Amino acid sequence: MDGMLSQDEINALLNGMDLSEEEVDEAVEEAGGTVIDESLLTEEERDAIGEIANISMGSSATTLYSLVNRKVDITTPKVSLTDWAGVVDGYERPCVFIQIKYTAGLDGSNILVLKEHDVKVITDLMMGGDGTNTEGELGELHLSAISEAMNQMMGSAATSLSTMLGMMIDISPPEASLVDLNAFQNGGDIASFLNGTFAKIAFRMQIGDVVDSTIMQLYPIEFAKSIYDTVKSGADEPAEPAPQPAPEPAPMAAAPQMPQQPDMSQMNMGAPQMGMPQMQMPQMQMGMPQMQMGMPQMQMPQMQMAMPQMQMPQMNMNVQPAQFQSFSADYGAIASNENIGLIMDVPLEVTVELGRTSKSISEILDFAPGTIIELDKIAGEPIDVLVNGKFVAKGEVVVIEESFGIRVTEIIK
Repeated sequence: MDGMLSQDEINALLNGMDLSEEEVDEAVEEAGGTVIDESLLTEEERDAIGEIANISMGSSATTLYSLVNRKVDITTPKVSLTDWAGVVDGYERPCVFIQIKYTAGLDGSNILVLKEHDVKVITDLMMGGDGTNTEGELGELHLSAISEAMNQMMGSAATSLSTMLGMMIDISPPEASLVDLNAFQNGGDIASFLNGTFAKIAFRMQIGDVVDSTIMQLYPIEFAKSIYDTVKSGADEPAEPAPQPAPEPAPMAAAPQMPQQPDMSQMNMGAPQMGMPQMQMPQMQMGMPQMQMGMPQMQMPQMQMAMPQMQMPQMNMNVQPAQFQSFSADYGAIASNENIGLIMDVPLEVTVELGRTSKSISEILDFAPGTIIELDKIAGEPIDVLVNGKFVAKGEVVVIEESFGIRVTEIIK
């Protein structure tokens, strides 16, 4: 009996051999195996951790797609408990361990485990290859590239966690290392929590038609429980009550009709005509509200008031057109010359461009002394003259004593 036994296997032994749990544990330990206590994480905690990992890896897959320019699928995770022996027995070796530490929001760390072949494929795709250049040993270039990819992927996952948990979550730059699982009797030399039982979250990852593999995330039990507690505490907080609509205002009683103001525009402010002022009262109506209590309706008599027509005296105003001083025809040229003189001493950067080309990252990494780079210019073709990056002229190369120069042959208008 080698490796670890799950709780189901232990229960089967108990039922089939009629042994107590203590006797089974002793038999497993004597055989060199390990008993996994499945009660360290409840089903509810496993479901919550799996959902969090699913959301995180969903956003990570989108980020990885932008890096490798291939379709990336990461399936729903499976959460289980395991120990170092279970990782060694169930995974390829050597493999790449990527440690991610949380610096804000969460207190803990986790480890992402990738197969060596998968790291080579991802690195080749990031450098513009087709994912088939996987020969040779895994070197610093591969580890640096996969660390940068994981930094962006887990950064995107941290952003998703921040949105879900409602708090700021940040990570430190991931650290990647090539690990030969057979070289370690226990994982305590890699991370302290790997010395005991820990949570394993397994995903199936597919990248186009070049990768169909399994990746793992390893969580300390305490860290997994703290994530669950954070999610649960956020879910248990009572929602803020919805604001109650303001009560509608009570209908107001109709205001009594005010007397109509006389139209002042129709007033003549001059002397009264025919020796007597014309008096005309505007009609005013003031009504009392009707009362229904056995009493007769009452209404006030109409009142009329009149004011004499008056006419405003006319005021004499002297209005003249505006006059402006005339300018000479050459004033604009003089002002322009004075303004341009203010910036004559401003230095400008003149660049002579022999030609251009574009290379992929893989081609640039192959550069060595003696490498010839072909440009897009034909021999003998005029070269470009740029001033502050703007194309202004064409010319030809000349030699002035021991220095290169350029003779301008054409001004670009």
